[in-house]
Amino acid sequence: INELPRGDFAYSVARQFLLDVYHSHFLPGLVDSKDETLAAIAAKGAKETRYHLRRSKDWVLRLGDGTEESHQRIQVAIDDLWGYTEELFEHDSLEQSLIDAGIAVDARLFKQAWLAEISAVLQQATLSVPETNWSVRGGREGYHTENLGHLLNELQFVHRSYPNCQW
Repeated sequence: INELPRGDFAYSVARQFLLDVYHSHFLPGLVDSKDETLAAIAAKGAKETRYHLRRSKDWVLRLGDGTEESHQRIQVAIDDLWGYTEELFEHDSLEQSLIDAGIAVDARLFKQAWLAEISAVLQQATLSVPETNWSVRGGREGYHTENLGHLLNELQFVHRSYPNCQW
């Protein structure tokens, strides 16, 4: 879901909202990590996520309960992104070993809370929760959309432009 292009404003808001709700559950769990560095980063990130969630939720409500066009655009965006959310709650054997060691968070434990929170906001915004009839999988095995290549190229621009540079 993170590698997908931005699209229009409703698309960006929908993606941000879905991820903000996810992070609002994930980061508090990571605060309890046995890895002190991860726990400290998660504590700081959890504070930021509360702000981001408040903002993205407000925009979902405004667009969903706004004009006919804004309602239609945010619903289409949520429908288009929905199939990418299933993978947020899956993990591979490496991640399972980190979960077992008390370092990582088992996202499956908060999937129902995530769905309940998303559903409540969508209902308040007069939007529908999409049918779960398709999902994208394979990101943890290296299967991605072509958008990831473009994103990586953009992210590596500075490093490639200034090799051996130290900041």
